Amino acid sequence: MSTSASSLSSLLSSAASSSGIDISSILQAATGASSPGIDVTAAVNSAVTAAEAPEQAWETQESTLQSQISALNQIQTDASNLDNDIQNFNSITGPLSAMTINSSDSNVVTASAASGSSAGNHAIVVNSLATTASWTSGTFASSSTAMPAGSFTITSGSGTATTITTDGTETLSDVANAINSDNLGVTASVITDASGSRLAIVANSSGSATNFTITPSGSTGFGFTQAATGNNASLTVDGITISSATNTVTGVIPGVTLSLLSADPGVNVSLGVAPDTSQVQTALQQFVSDYNTLVSDLSAQFTFSSSTGSEGVLASDSTVRNLQDEVLGALDYTYTPASGSTTVPTLMSLGISVDDNGKLSLDTSTLDNALQNNFSDVQSFFQGSALNGFANSLDQQLTSFISPADGAFTVDLQSMNSQITDLQNSISDFQTNYIAPLQTQLQADYSKAEIALQELPNQMKEIDQELGLNNSSSGG
Repeated sequence: MSTSASSLSSLLSSAASSSGIDISSILQAATGASSPGIDVTAAVNSAVTAAEAPEQAWETQESTLQSQISALNQIQTDASNLDNDIQNFNSITGPLSAMTINSSDSNVVTASAASGSSAGNHAIVVNSLATTASWTSGTFASSSTAMPAGSFTITSGSGTATTITTDGTETLSDVANAINSDNLGVTASVITDASGSRLAIVANSSGSATNFTITPSGSTGFGFTQAATGNNASLTVDGITISSATNTVTGVIPGVTLSLLSADPGVNVSLGVAPDTSQVQTALQQFVSDYNTLVSDLSAQFTFSSSTGSEGVLASDSTVRNLQDEVLGALDYTYTPASGSTTVPTLMSLGISVDDNGKLSLDTSTLDNALQNNFSDVQSFFQGSALNGFANSLDQQLTSFISPADGAFTVDLQSMNSQITDLQNSISDFQTNYIAPLQTQLQADYSKAEIALQELPNQMKEIDQELGLNNSSSGG
């Protein structure tokens, strides 16, 4: 018995050195407890869990880094949105360059203006609209009716003549297809109404240059008549006579496209070209909103939370702290023109104020007054004399953080991701080189111990029997 118990104790001691299993309780179970034996799976799992303590610490570090990356990505998105807003103000096609046009009679003429068009008022008189030449044939029973044998000649405005010949078997649709396949600058189609079917031929564009004629050959004329003559539009712009092949007129007022809708000879239509202040207001409201979102997310990192008992996960990140200082400091920007003076030297001049939490609010009344009365000063505040005003200043500050090439956020995120990779490698190596071999060894040791425990009671009975025989012999 002494040898068996000693072997079992040695075996269990070897396994317990790594697992923390209570050897005495196991031996007690083996020698009289109500449920002798070892739960091998539970014992191995307990030992492995204890051995994985360093790995759990690494996983906690990884989880913290993941939370920091998520928070930093959100702040980077906020900063990018704000930077897009401010770049928009520094663009020659942005809201500060947008123009709007007001027509005193939008039934006669409307217009659109490209970014950067000159503001001003113009007088328009539309004498006549541009028209498109068209011809129709005589009426036939249907589109499948064969046209009589014969020919007709289509002569373009440039003088090019093309003869279309029929042999008496071609239908209206056949003739239309033949005309369209010749690329004559016209489009032929079949029109069907209550009176029957006709061949319609229409110039592909308006104006006198595309006017064309149709001349029949011989006695068969197919009944062609001219429905409309191609003519140029006639108008005056600020007293200057203009002829246009289309009713969309460009090049007369720089950057402005006129749309002629009807003719009203002798009546001046006033056309006013001015900055589109509504676009500027909308863009500034978006700027204020995106700025406040960024400031709010930054402040959250440095605010103590009673629920978590700590600040944000980026409270110790110097990059985040630096960004907060930069965006708050940007509000102190003052524009000073190289010469002269300005009515809009600061954001406050536009009705933008900051509260104690660093958030902005916009007084639309103050902004509207600045836009209506001092638009050029508003433009200069943001764009300076050469795209070097407030917008450029804030853009450069934000770019130093969000640049995908070398921005502070990029460097910060690369470092965090590198740390996560190192931790994941450490966990993998630890599992492969330590935990897996340990688990294999523990499984073997505890299995042997379990077998020994199961055999021990029988061995003890055998020893008792032998001892009983010995006692009987000595007593006789």
